Amino acid sequence: MTVGSVRAMALRYSDLSVLYMDAHADLRDEYQGSAYNHACTARRISEVCPVVLVGLRSLAAEEREAITALRIPTFSRTAKPLSEEDRASVLECLTPHVYISVDLDVLDPSLMSAVGTPEPGGLGWWELLGLLRMVGQHRTVVGFDIMELTPREGPVACAYTAAKLAYKLIG
Repeated sequence: MTVGSVRAMALRYSDLSVLYMDAHADLRDEYQGSAYNHACTARRISEVCPVVLVGLRSLAAEEREAITALRIPTFSRTAKPLSEEDRASVLECLTPHVYISVDLDVLDPSLMSAVGTPEPGGLGWWELLGLLRMVGQHRTVVGFDIMELTPREGPVACAYTAAKLAYKLIG
């Protein structure tokens, strides 16, 4: 879904970039016989417009090579929360018009366990909102998506958290 949305937005905004928030790089050229598998989404986006990866905690060797070859700005999640300086660096990589894609596994599983591929050590709620707020204040957000909610994989509170995030992004 993200690839189609980004392609449509790129037709409208020649200066589009994508803030891609995910625990996984999703930069494989092909996965399980498809170039449009979920593990290829950021790769397909990079063919359309610049993409900035935030929250990365898991990637394959092929994806590490793609990050270098395609010069994709990457902000991995480490033991330290994103600082004001980190958020400013993310902002510098984004163009005036931004599409935001949030894969919910970017959040720490203690907050968001209802995803298909949880990874320990994700972003916190306020950390995520701080970055999104900064982007919204300094760039024009032209669209967004929220991906990978799997309600059966976690408590009901996860669906509420996803809904609250959608509400925040709309506002």
